[in-house]
Amino acid sequence: MSRLEQSIYQMIENGESVVLATILSRVGSTPRTAGTKMLIRSDGKIIGTIGGGLVEAQVMKTAPEIFKSANAQVRIFDLTASENAESVDMICGGRLEILLELIEPNPVNLEIFGNLLTFLQKRQKTLIVSALKTERGELKKVERCLLSDHGITHGDLSLSPSLSETLVKETEKERAPVTVTLENQKFVVEPYFTSGTVFLFGAGHVSQKVGFFSKMVDFRTVVLDDREEFANQDRFKDADEIIVLDSFEQALKELTIDKDSYVVIVTRGHNHDKTVLAQSLRTNAGYIGMIGSRQKRDTIYKALLSEGFTSEDLKRVHSPIGLSIGAETPHEIAISIISELIAARAGVET
Repeated sequence: MSRLEQSIYQMIENGESVVLATILSRVGSTPRTAGTKMLIRSDGKIIGTIGGGLVEAQVMKTAPEIFKSANAQVRIFDLTASENAESVDMICGGRLEILLELIEPNPVNLEIFGNLLTFLQKRQKTLIVSALKTERGELKKVERCLLSDHGITHGDLSLSPSLSETLVKETEKERAPVTVTLENQKFVVEPYFTSGTVFLFGAGHVSQKVGFFSKMVDFRTVVLDDREEFANQDRFKDADEIIVLDSFEQALKELTIDKDSYVVIVTRGHNHDKTVLAQSLRTNAGYIGMIGSRQKRDTIYKALLSEGFTSEDLKRVHSPIGLSIGAETPHEIAISIISELIAARAGVET
């Protein structure tokens, strides 16, 4: 779940208005991608970043105007021309389209962002559909609704069933905001996905560090071990769930493992690693990684092949786990693992 959306809900629940800046689109090389958001509070403090530099500073400078007028704005920053790039101290050479809007503490916004968090907790794909409402050709306000994968809507924007279906179809393969014009109305459609769940099998030193970093980058984190003295809230303060197993033999039996699941196998022994790996290969996990040397990996692979697994099955496994950065300490190993998980989540080959 995104911490920024949590922050929005907490602020409006406490009666605080906030300016939301969202990168709608980018062309060329820019510091951040479409969908990146930043919050600007009335005292000028920010949560998140849209890339820093003078572009971000200019957006922040516009915020008081948004607070005062309550009108939304779309700002274009063109960094392709050399004089423009120099004027904003940027040499990326891209073009950014940024939506700025006031999120007020009203029942509609509480309903939208409250339900968004609920849907994400339930790991349901969700769309926020925003209609950019204009007067005399000038953007004035944003009306939005929440559209879940079950077709349930919340918010002040009414959509016909046919329009809802069209918007879903137009954006079903997207992971970033898409601007769509239908029925003479411009919509911004933002897909929201769960950030993924990391299942940490083993609760030793490396696992503890991976758990710390995984929460920092918005993975839901579940820790599993058969030793309560290791798998506990004192050692994994930020974990979403801690499960003390009777044994690793049926470690995945009660778990929901799908394409948004990241299985990290870091148990205390080769036999436990093999046991968990065999179970993981029978799931649809989007990522499976196992710690250990190549020699250990090959020994385990040989045993699994003799048990009926195929070479194609084993190609799913990242082992040795983590990016090759020369990591040695638990902290370094954890960083290499988290880096690989981030790449897997983003669909980047490593």
